[in-house]
Amino acid sequence: MKSAIVSPRGTELLPLPAFDDNYIWAVMRGNQAAVVDPGQAGPVLQCLQERGLELRAILLTHHHGDHVGGVMELLRATQATVYGPATENLPHCDVRLAEGDRVVLPELSLDMTVIDVPGHTAGHIAYYGHIDQGKPVLFCGDTLFMAGCGRLFEGTAEQMEQSLAKLCVLPEGTQVCCAHEYTLSNLRWALAVEPDNSAMHQAQKQARRQRESRLPTLPSSIGQELQINPFLRTRHPSVIQAASAWAGSPLLQSSVDIFAALRRWKNEFK
Repeated sequence: MKSAIVSPRGTELLPLPAFDDNYIWAVMRGNQAAVVDPGQAGPVLQCLQERGLELRAILLTHHHGDHVGGVMELLRATQATVYGPATENLPHCDVRLAEGDRVVLPELSLDMTVIDVPGHTAGHIAYYGHIDQGKPVLFCGDTLFMAGCGRLFEGTAEQMEQSLAKLCVLPEGTQVCCAHEYTLSNLRWALAVEPDNSAMHQAQKQARRQRESRLPTLPSSIGQELQINPFLRTRHPSVIQAASAWAGSPLLQSSVDIFAALRRWKNEFK
């Protein structure tokens, strides 16, 4: 169920399935590779062996086990450099990163800038930049999902709303490479929020076709998320009305209050 995106200059971006619904994103060029959030080593080692690749870098977004669990095994098998968030407890990290730092890997034509996105965890980061100077790419871990966002395990609604606001202003063509295949369940909830949203209905049909063919629904794009993701639409009247009605209150006024109501709704949605 792998589906690679190949740039005009030959760099591949490939989601490697892990666990039940994780993706480990691999960037490959020539005989070089980098991976993002390897919760398991097995899928990465298999890819390296099948393609004759050398792992040069591991990029981590946060400390949860399903994102870092494969790091030590990969380090025993490779000479990869590990990049990760400055303030989180990681199994290993060679280069600690915070907002504004860059990760430049010329051998992979990869140039990424770090964005601090606390909320899911206190020190969560995202990587935004370009592969082969082409369409921009966002590796956002568990901050932004297709039609959803991460649960608030360590941060607040205000922090997550501010983190998502940073991602909203990225170019609409940015490929959103999140870490979980939650699309169909997220869209089911999103349609409960905005049942008349035609873009959501279209995205749901497309996602169903992809999953029936055992293909990933990702990457999404910032432009698409602005149309289908309630967490990015907290200023739209239909979302404000739906969130307020679910919360049993008069119209909520602030985007943080609306976001918080949406997050609680999603947590309880069956």
